Amino acid sequence: MAGRHAARRRRRYGGKTVRLLPLAPATALLLLFLAGPVAYCVAIAFTDTQLTGQASASFVGLANFRRAFADDGFRNAVVLTLVFTVLSSLVGQNTLGLALAGLMRRASRPVRTLTGAVVIAAWVLPEIVAGFLLYTFFNRRGTLNAVLEWLHLPTQNWLFGLPILAVSFANVWRGTAFSMLVYSAALAGIPQEITEAAEVDGASGPRRLWHVTLPMIRRSIATNLMLNTLQTLSVFGLIWAMTRGGPGNRSQTLPVFMYDQAFQKSLIGYGTAVALLLLLVGAVFSVVYLRLMREEV
Repeated sequence: MAGRHAARRRRRYGGKTVRLLPLAPATALLLLFLAGPVAYCVAIAFTDTQLTGQASASFVGLANFRRAFADDGFRNAVVLTLVFTVLSSLVGQNTLGLALAGLMRRASRPVRTLTGAVVIAAWVLPEIVAGFLLYTFFNRRGTLNAVLEWLHLPTQNWLFGLPILAVSFANVWRGTAFSMLVYSAALAGIPQEITEAAEVDGASGPRRLWHVTLPMIRRSIATNLMLNTLQTLSVFGLIWAMTRGGPGNRSQTLPVFMYDQAFQKSLIGYGTAVALLLLLVGAVFSVVYLRLMREEV
C-alpha cells in the first residue's frame, strides 16, 4: 500500500516537473539578464565605484543614499520628475488619449483611419528621433515660433524659458497613442444598451461620462495610468535630445541626473544609487495603482 502511494507521488511530481520544463529556458534567461544585473546594481550602489581614475572600489554603506538626499541637484530632479510625470502622463497622455478614443468612436471610418495613423506614427518613432523633431518645433527659430509670428502673437525661446513644459508636451505628443489604444478597446467593451438607457433617462454627455463610462472602464484607467507612469519615469532620450537637462538643471529629471552623475562625472556608485531610488519611486506608483485595480466599482 505504501509503495502504491509512493508511486503515485512520484508520478504526480514527475508530471509537474515535465509541465515546468518549457518554462526553464525563460526562467534561466530572466535570472541571467534581469535578476543578475539588478543584483549587481544593488551591490554597486553601496560602493564608491567610479568609471575612471580608480584602482579599486570600497564599500561605503548608505553614504550614496545619504548624499542623494542632501544633494540639491537630486531634490531638484525629484521635483522635476514629478512635474514631468504629472503633466505628461497623468494629465496629458491619459486625458488626451481618452478624448481621442471617445471622439474616434463617433467619427467616420476615413477620419478614424487618418487620425489613428497620425497619432500612432508619433508613438512608433524612436525616442531620439521624436526628441529631435520636437527640438526643431520648440527651437527659437522653429515651427512653433514661425506659426506664432504668422498669427502676430508673441514668441519666445521655449527650450530656454519653459524647458520642463516643452519636454512634457513632447512626451504627450509621442505617448498619447498608447492611451488612445487602451481606451478605444475599453470603450468598445461597454454595452451599447447601457449608454442608450442613460440617454433615454435624459443624462447629458458629461453625466454619462462621469457616471457610466468612467466607472465601467475604471480598471483600464488604472492599468493605463500605471504603464504610462512607469514609462514616463524612465524617459531619457527625449529630454536629452531636446535640452540635455538644461538650461542649467531646469529640465533635469531623475534619469538625466542619474546619467550625468554616473557617466559624465564618472560616479557610477552614486548614479546607481539614484537609479535604485528611481526604481523605488516607480514601485510606489505601481503599488498605488494595483490597489486601485483591486477595488471594484
